[in-house]
Amino acid sequence: MDNNEEKEVISGEVIDEGSSPKNQRPKQPKIGKLFLIALVGGLLGGGIAFGGYAAYQNYESTTVTGENEKGTAKISNIKVNVSTQSTTAFNKIKNAVVSVEAYSKSSSSSSLDDLFGDSSSGETTSESEGSGVIYKKTGDTAFIVTNNHVISGADKVKVLLNSGKKLSATVVGHDSVTDLAVLKINAADVTQVATFGNSNNISVGQTALAIGSPLGSTYATTLTQGIISAKKRTIETTDSDGVSTGQTTVIQTDAAINPGNSGGPLVNLDGQVVGINSMKLTSTGTSSTSSSTSVEGMGFAIPSNEVVKIINLLVKDGKIKRPALGISLINLSYVSTSEQKSALKLPSSVTSGVVVIKVSKNSPAKAAGLQKYDVITSLGGKKVKGLSSLRTALYSHKLGDTVQIQYYRDGTLKTANLKLTLEANDSNTTTASNSGN
Repeated sequence: MDNNEEKEVISGEVIDEGSSPKNQRPKQPKIGKLFLIALVGGLLGGGIAFGGYAAYQNYESTTVTGENEKGTAKISNIKVNVSTQSTTAFNKIKNAVVSVEAYSKSSSSSSLDDLFGDSSSGETTSESEGSGVIYKKTGDTAFIVTNNHVISGADKVKVLLNSGKKLSATVVGHDSVTDLAVLKINAADVTQVATFGNSNNISVGQTALAIGSPLGSTYATTLTQGIISAKKRTIETTDSDGVSTGQTTVIQTDAAINPGNSGGPLVNLDGQVVGINSMKLTSTGTSSTSSSTSVEGMGFAIPSNEVVKIINLLVKDGKIKRPALGISLINLSYVSTSEQKSALKLPSSVTSGVVVIKVSKNSPAKAAGLQKYDVITSLGGKKVKGLSSLRTALYSHKLGDTVQIQYYRDGTLKTANLKLTLEANDSNTTTASNSGN
């Protein structure tokens, strides 16, 4: 599990920050050391400047006279009202923002442990920290929304309230496609609940506030301010396994979002949640390429309207029910041009799509007559450029819908109606060996 992780957009794709084994997060950055280095650097710089200045100046002794001699400096009793709209908005929601701590056990037994049959002594616990916001209180239960990647793979989850009290949390449901999760805690100590604003009503340029725990609970309930940079930015996303989950529409903001802000709210000046902070763009290339460029001020949040729809379904069913085609695919771009013509017999005008590699028995694709090596180019009237756009088109429908699918077979364009009767899960979801558009 990634520690204090924000998802990162690199080369047009969103990936988990830091490449690590499944559900593993690197240890929390030791920011204390960095902070000390910065201070020491500042002090040394000041000392050098002062020493140099003293070496080249001649000073004359002077005598302090007048009122200053008596040391009569005073603190003014005038009170200045510095309250702003941002302060008011923050006070409306600050006690609803929490730190989320996720723990997972991993076995690291030594040969001595194995020799003496002691497997428990080799267990270690890794911790990931993110943020969340309490959005509902019903009786003795309070519900919290956070990011799926914050709690994914966790054996235990705890929530740290703004008051400093830590509570055990239960995962109600989570969804890797939208990167959202719902937790529940005992509501006895909950004093504030956030409200959702309409994300369709936000405007580019309006003030946006991000609240969360950057770099972990040490900096819990940190407030940063920026603007809405874009209302509807479409980006490519992947799940925790690095598999493309399609395209998603997000809010772009330049409010500072750092590792640990994941799952925290993006707030308007009325204190309403208009988004859930989920990811940021940090570079335009990999660190190994000379073209890599550092990026600042490009964070992304899941719009509140999408959040409300998903968390209501998670509370109701514990998961999001999505249709599956029951096929395995690769992007057409992975097939050489010569094989596209000789093996697939595609017209030269067809340059994008997905190639069927396997069709599962009793699947919607099988019922519609799809076969191995068919090239799908359209689903539900939406053009399919690759796996990502196929998933986006598929997930815009629900179980039971009948959609039209277009595909090429032996150079001929065919059309069929496909009834979505198969629910996506770990064993029958549409799969592929590569990602793309």
